[in-house]
Amino acid sequence: MSGNAAEKPVTGFIIDSPWLPGWYGISNIEYYASERNWIEANRKAIETFPDTIFFPGFWSEYGMCTEPSAFGAKCIWNAIQLPHADRVIADLSQIKDIRIPDPTSDGLLPFIIQRLKSMEPEIKNMGHEIKFAIARGPLNIASFLMGTSELMTGILLQPDDIHKLMRTITDFSVSWLRYQKEVFPGIEGIFLLDDIVGFIAEAECKTFAVPYIKEIFQAFDTKIRFFHNDANGLVSTPFIREMGVNLYNFSFEHSINEIRELAGPEVVLLGNLPPRDVLASGTPEEVSEKTMEMVKFTLDKQRIIWSCGGGMPPDVSTENINAFLETIHNL
Repeated sequence: MSGNAAEKPVTGFIIDSPWLPGWYGISNIEYYASERNWIEANRKAIETFPDTIFFPGFWSEYGMCTEPSAFGAKCIWNAIQLPHADRVIADLSQIKDIRIPDPTSDGLLPFIIQRLKSMEPEIKNMGHEIKFAIARGPLNIASFLMGTSELMTGILLQPDDIHKLMRTITDFSVSWLRYQKEVFPGIEGIFLLDDIVGFIAEAECKTFAVPYIKEIFQAFDTKIRFFHNDANGLVSTPFIREMGVNLYNFSFEHSINEIRELAGPEVVLLGNLPPRDVLASGTPEEVSEKTMEMVKFTLDKQRIIWSCGGGMPPDVSTENINAFLETIHNL
């Protein structure tokens, strides 16, 4: 994230279980349950598309269940759809009883780490490294633990209780990221994902998002502080430098020009083709056409990693990814 200009356009995508299992030809259960399926799906992706960057790279995850499982959430699994976590907070009065999970022992977190430890030799043999410590953002985790509508209501009506929950989640997130760095000292980046910052107003963003996210990005000294929010980004984007972000993935509903003006010139932007309606549903010709339009209308082409506005969605074909990459690389 030095900001030095690249000699040719750079492309990259966030990939994980919404896309990889189906593209590889297995169910989500097969992907989560088997270290071998997991690494072979990731291997196929980097070998099929060697000229692009996949973030965060060999992502060891269990969908949205990863962090909530550490808080005791029941995880419901499905062969095709993503798993989801049941709420653990039915009433705001229960927040005081929520304890900070131990990332070395609680929920699915030990399995996340063990998968990476087991597969690290193969990852290195492929010429890759484990470079990111990863966590869902504090508002995102809170929404899983208590429900999004309930969280929004709590922020407005019982802010002190929500601050208590955010404090617990932030302390957990810092310890979780530090533990990943401890186990894999070669980690050089923090990747934080939180769409809920796009659901709140500016005053609430400054109060319930900015200070906690900033603290999480300071968990350890790192070169890359990568933030993903593919919901409304117009409220939170002006604060991303304050939060410490230097790589930002945002919603396709905002133009790169719009986000650049709000984020400033220093932040590297990752985006911004519509992921579902174009990259997944379009023909290769439509993908190429929309990609050319995206680049043409982008005023400042420095510090951009060309991608889609969000993570790689389900059902994106090899042909469509190749159409995107060939269009960018032939500019």
